[in-house]
Amino acid sequence: MMTITSPQTKLVSNKAQALKRTALVASVSAAALLTGCATTTATGPANPADPLESMNRSIYSFNEGLDSAVFKPVATAYQTVTPRLARDGVTNFFDNLGDAWSFVNNVLQGQGEGAYNSMVRFSVNTVLGIGGLFDIASEAGIQRKKQDFGQTLGRWGVPTGPYLMLPFWGPSTVRDASGMVVDAFGYPANTMDDVRWRNSLYALRVVNRRAELLTAGDVLDSVALDKYSLIRDVYLRSRIGGAVSGGDGRLENYDDDNAGKLPPEGQ
Repeated sequence: MMTITSPQTKLVSNKAQALKRTALVASVSAAALLTGCATTTATGPANPADPLESMNRSIYSFNEGLDSAVFKPVATAYQTVTPRLARDGVTNFFDNLGDAWSFVNNVLQGQGEGAYNSMVRFSVNTVLGIGGLFDIASEAGIQRKKQDFGQTLGRWGVPTGPYLMLPFWGPSTVRDASGMVVDAFGYPANTMDDVRWRNSLYALRVVNRRAELLTAGDVLDSVALDKYSLIRDVYLRSRIGGAVSGGDGRLENYDDDNAGKLPPEGQ
């Protein structure tokens, strides 16, 4: 395994233990709270990994209504008026910022190769890719090792916890939801001092991401009898089942505590 010795890595290492303790407390507390809720809100769920299904379905319905009324129309208009080249540039820009945060998580997980790739990708794309608008690193064969703090918690041994549908955000688990709090502070664009620019970049990121999912959403609408169950099962397989797609480390996982609860493929 390659050892990272840059000043940034040393700083991360010095703060890792404090961050780990805080994250573990938050995750365990959330798990305990939601586990208690599960005993009163649902009995005998169809999927044991989803003991909060009744509540989750209500939140899912809220999200669907909000998406139909606001996010999907805005994303459709954005896709219509924005050239594909410009949309690709926006995607590359935000993915490049994500590589910087992936570097931190790879270091916290002890993933030397992943940390090295993330650092090189961010450096190459920022300098040669005009601030990340062009993904030069991928063209050069440098693999993205995308990681978030939910995966870091998994590497540290935090259980996945039950499936959780979040308002506005969508599918998650107790562990991933806890990790998202840290992700929100760690993502570079969220640390800007200028509130107007920070909010503008956030809005652009959300709209661009929703536009990327328009085609997938149309396909889902046409084939799924129960969209909630399909979305849940796909999410759990990707985050819990340990699947790896296209070398994207986001689908990599470190514990299988819920793997046996997943329904067979095709159900």
